[in-house]
Amino acid sequence: MSPAIRSLVVPVSDLDAAKSVYGALLGTPHTDQPYYVGYNVGGFEVSLAPGDPTGGPVAYVDVEDLDAARAALLAAGATERSAPTQVAPEARVCVLADSDGNPIGLRGK
Repeated sequence: MSPAIRSLVVPVSDLDAAKSVYGALLGTPHTDQPYYVGYNVGGFEVSLAPGDPTGGPVAYVDVEDLDAARAALLAAGATERSAPTQVAPEARVCVLADSDGNPIGLRGK
């Protein structure tokens, strides 16, 4: 599998207020939980998650081997924002940062 960006996670301080705005734009979410609200936009996942909005949205790159991709980016000079976390039976995520502090999300096994 080639790396592909298939999701964007938007951290929000008020999930209900954000759902109102994004719902007006994207319609009814396919998942509506207190920890995650997800919208399918033409096969692309846009989600809202409670969190600190000052870090901005994070685009997640789907990779086959999360550990290998993470190691390669760290060796190239990226820094770790959040360690790998299991989010589904077959999916883990982590967030790194480039040399300017921009987030790079990874999602894989």
